[in-house]
Amino acid sequence: MYACLAFSSFFEMLEWWGSLIGGSATEDFLATQGDKWDTQWDMFLAGVGAITSLLLLSRPHDRQLAALPDAGSAAPPQQAAPAASLRG
Repeated sequence: MYACLAFSSFFEMLEWWGSLIGGSATEDFLATQGDKWDTQWDMFLAGVGAITSLLLLSRPHDRQLAALPDAGSAAPPQQAAPAASLRG
Protein backbone atom coordinates (compact mmCIF):
# COMPACT_ATOMS: atom_id res chain seq x y z
CA MET A 1 0.00 0.00 0.00
CA TYR A 2 2.76 2.41 0.88
CA ALA A 3 4.52 1.79 -2.43
CA CYS A 4 1.30 2.67 -4.25
CA LEU A 5 0.94 5.91 -2.29
CA ALA A 6 4.62 6.77 -2.76
CA PHE A 7 4.40 6.23 -6.51
CA SER A 8 1.22 8.29 -6.69
CA SER A 9 2.77 11.19 -4.81
CA PHE A 10 5.94 10.99 -6.94
CA PHE A 11 3.84 11.09 -10.10
CA GLU A 12 1.96 14.14 -8.78
CA MET A 13 5.32 15.80 -8.13
CA LEU A 14 6.31 15.09 -11.73
CA GLU A 15 3.08 16.71 -12.89
CA TRP A 16 3.79 19.74 -10.71
CA TRP A 17 7.35 20.07 -12.01
CA GLY A 18 6.00 19.78 -15.54
CA SER A 19 3.54 22.57 -14.88
CA LEU A 20 6.33 24.78 -13.54
CA ILE A 21 8.41 24.16 -16.64
CA GLY A 22 5.62 24.29 -19.22
CA GLY A 23 3.62 27.18 -17.83
CA SER A 24 -0.06 27.59 -18.67
CA ALA A 25 -0.01 25.13 -21.60
CA THR A 26 0.46 22.16 -19.26
CA GLU A 27 -2.90 22.66 -17.54
CA ASP A 28 -4.63 21.43 -20.70
CA PHE A 29 -2.25 18.47 -20.89
CA LEU A 30 -2.64 17.47 -17.24
CA ALA A 31 -6.45 17.69 -17.44
CA THR A 32 -6.97 19.21 -14.00
CA GLN A 33 -9.98 20.99 -15.50
CA GLY A 34 -9.84 23.75 -12.92
CA ASP A 35 -10.06 21.40 -9.93
CA LYS A 36 -7.66 22.67 -7.30
CA TRP A 37 -8.00 19.38 -5.40
CA ASP A 38 -7.06 17.17 -8.38
CA THR A 39 -3.73 16.11 -6.89
CA GLN A 40 -5.26 15.23 -3.54
CA TRP A 41 -8.09 13.29 -5.20
CA ASP A 42 -5.63 11.32 -7.31
CA MET A 43 -3.57 10.36 -4.27
CA PHE A 44 -6.67 9.60 -2.18
CA LEU A 45 -8.09 7.31 -4.85
CA ALA A 46 -4.72 5.56 -5.22
CA GLY A 47 -4.84 4.85 -1.47
CA VAL A 48 -8.45 3.62 -1.69
CA GLY A 49 -7.46 1.30 -4.54
CA ALA A 50 -4.50 -0.05 -2.57
CA ILE A 51 -6.60 -0.69 0.53
CA THR A 52 -9.38 -2.29 -1.52
CA SER A 53 -6.97 -4.62 -3.27
CA LEU A 54 -5.42 -5.60 0.07
CA LEU A 55 -8.83 -6.39 1.51
CA LEU A 56 -10.00 -8.34 -1.53
CA LEU A 57 -6.83 -10.14 -2.55
CA SER A 58 -4.98 -10.95 0.70
CA ARG A 59 -6.82 -14.21 1.43
CA PRO A 60 -6.61 -15.60 -2.12
CA HIS A 61 -2.89 -14.74 -2.12
CA ASP A 62 -2.35 -16.49 1.21
CA ARG A 63 -4.20 -19.58 -0.08
CA GLN A 64 -2.01 -19.67 -3.18
CA LEU A 65 1.12 -19.41 -1.05
CA ALA A 66 -0.10 -22.18 1.23
CA ALA A 67 -0.67 -24.45 -1.80
CA LEU A 68 2.99 -24.17 -2.86
CA PRO A 69 5.27 -27.06 -1.93
CA ASP A 70 7.12 -26.31 1.30
CA ALA A 71 10.71 -25.44 0.43
CA GLY A 72 11.84 -26.02 4.03
CA SER A 73 10.85 -29.70 4.04
CA ALA A 74 13.32 -30.73 1.34
CA ALA A 75 16.30 -32.70 2.58
CA PRO A 76 19.47 -30.63 2.81
CA PRO A 77 22.02 -31.34 0.07
CA GLN A 78 24.52 -34.08 0.91
CA GLN A 79 28.04 -32.93 1.58
CA ALA A 80 30.83 -34.56 -0.35
CA ALA A 81 32.86 -37.12 1.58
CA PRO A 82 36.36 -35.90 2.47
CA ALA A 83 39.01 -37.01 0.06
CA ALA A 84 41.13 -40.00 1.13
CA SER A 85 44.55 -39.18 2.43
CA LEU A 86 47.36 -39.74 -0.07
CA ARG A 87 49.95 -40.55 2.63
CA GLY A 88 48.92 -44.07 2.81
